[in-house]
Amino acid sequence: MYAEGKGVPQDFQEAVKWYRLAAAQGNTPAQYSLGLAYEKGHGVLQDYQEAVKWYSIAASREDEWAQTRLGSMYAEGKGVPQDFQEAVKWYRLAAAQGYAPAEYSLGLAYYKGQGVPQDYQEAVKWYRIAAADGNESAQANLGVMYSKGRGVRQDFVRGYMWFNLAAAASNGNSGATATKKRDRIASKMTAEQIETAQQMARRCQESKFKNCD
Repeated sequence: MYAEGKGVPQDFQEAVKWYRLAAAQGNTPAQYSLGLAYEKGHGVLQDYQEAVKWYSIAASREDEWAQTRLGSMYAEGKGVPQDFQEAVKWYRLAAAQGYAPAEYSLGLAYYKGQGVPQDYQEAVKWYRIAAADGNESAQANLGVMYSKGRGVRQDFVRGYMWFNLAAAASNGNSGATATKKRDRIASKMTAEQIETAQQMARRCQESKFKNCD
């Protein structure tokens, strides 16, 4: 509540005080929140090594948020030597719990070939899983994969569909980017293809991503 300024004036230092008390009693979400405070420099001096310490504690207790952030710290070399294989290890653990950001990060690792052999088909697989769990970045990346024919047969209709879904779900720059990419491939499509793609997007959304093909 202090961190978000809900019911009280926003006060990161006061938030950290309470996180510490809970973390000292072994509360996993508090340990994760303390790691995040150190990573962002909210209420404490920014300290990536301290962030890694608290993420590691929470991650060892199977906290999927901490596992994903710990993976990102390894991928970016923040507070630890850069190690993509270690990053993938933590992404997998969080993805096994159905955490969409970890599923997306695993797809990105396969797309870039970081910590795993580059494999566009495997990237598409994980993007699909994350997209079905509502991850807008994964939805946009599926649009890229279909529009460019990476890991799947090139298909502007499905590319448009995924960009359309990402644009509807995203805000700010990410939403604007998805919209631009959707409109760019629309210029290569017929009116009938665009209508089909829009119908598919509605069906996918209404089915909560269970009927997207």
